[in-house]
Amino acid sequence: MEELNARANIYALISRILLQEVDGDFVDTLKSDEAILEFFPNLKEWELFRTLSRADLINKHLNVDFTNISLLHLIPYETFYTREDQMIETGGANPVTNMYNEFNFLVDFEVARVVSADHIGVELEFMYHLIEGEKKAEEANDDEAIAIFKKAQHDFLNKHLINWAPHYLISAKYEARTPLYHDACEMALEFILSDNESLTSTLGVNEFAK
Repeated sequence: MEELNARANIYALISRILLQEVDGDFVDTLKSDEAILEFFPNLKEWELFRTLSRADLINKHLNVDFTNISLLHLIPYETFYTREDQMIETGGANPVTNMYNEFNFLVDFEVARVVSADHIGVELEFMYHLIEGEKKAEEANDDEAIAIFKKAQHDFLNKHLINWAPHYLISAKYEARTPLYHDACEMALEFILSDNESLTSTLGVNEFAK
């Protein structure tokens, strides 16, 4: 259960960072929580992070950077990378929709402020949703449900996130102008790859047979 909590927390953290601009409460959490800050080694040493006012840090640096890597220069949507015409699929034909529906995951587009369900932040949030489902199955000692949720996590990583997120995250890491987004993209890339490897080992999946 401890491992599940840790995995869920990491997916929730990177989803939050990549889905929307940061706010004052989030910056305060970063500054006050040493455990979280350990995931962001360059941010931790960034002088402006330690010396600027919260408002200046957010408005002059962090949110400008978020806009650059999420709206202006890069496109954080799966179908942009997987469709030959590089068009974002905004309707029900989006390939993630079936899995979302199967596990009762609803995307509130107005709150998330995304144009499609395959935004990287939403896909990471779905992984969090699946792990939360596995946690509830663990608490109920429901072995069948546990197996279903584990397989769903592995399937979603391999059918979706692994197929495109590394391309976006590597580009975003080098496009980033602040340590927060540089570190977040590097952390997200390393984590989804290692998490997939761990799930593959746990499930006994033959990588060459997939």
